[in-house]
Formats: sequence, C-alpha cells, structure tokens
Amino acid sequence: MRFRAFRSAVAALLLIGAVPAIAQHRPGDCGYYRNSDGNLIPRPCGDARKQPPPPGATAQCRDGTYSFSQHRSGTCSGHGGVQSWR
Repeated sequence: MRFRAFRSAVAALLLIGAVPAIAQHRPGDCGYYRNSDGNLIPRPCGDARKQPPPPGATAQCRDGTYSFSQHRSGTCSGHGGVQSWR
C-alpha cells in the first residue's frame, strides 16, 4: 500500500512540474551569428558534460559548448578552439 501511495505522489509531482526535466539544448537557444557566406548560424551553446550533441552540431568546442559552424575556419573561436568534429 505504501508503494502505491509513493508512486502516485511521484506521478503527481511530475504532472505539475515540481520535478524539473533535464534541459535539452536546441539550436538557436544562445542566439545566432552571420557567417562568412551571410547565413544565420546558431551560436555555440550547450554543455557537453551534461547534454548530448544537439541536432545539427558540427563540432564540440574545448569549453564544452557545441558549434554549428559551416566552415572549419574560425569554428569555436572564442570557445578555446575545436575539441572534436562531429
């Protein structure tokens, strides 16, 4: 009987949002910049230590953010350079 009450309480907390969900980064959450081709590109964002790569990420920067750069030149500039390419 106690387990059923506990399960109901947890379900109620989840429904009202009292237990926060893990935030998922989305491209554009940190704004955009215009690249050398004139295209708007999402700014590097996110935290590789806590989040999987967001859709469209092309590189992971050394500071843990993800980049959506379309060119290798200048990718992760201001973020410690590129740690790995996706």
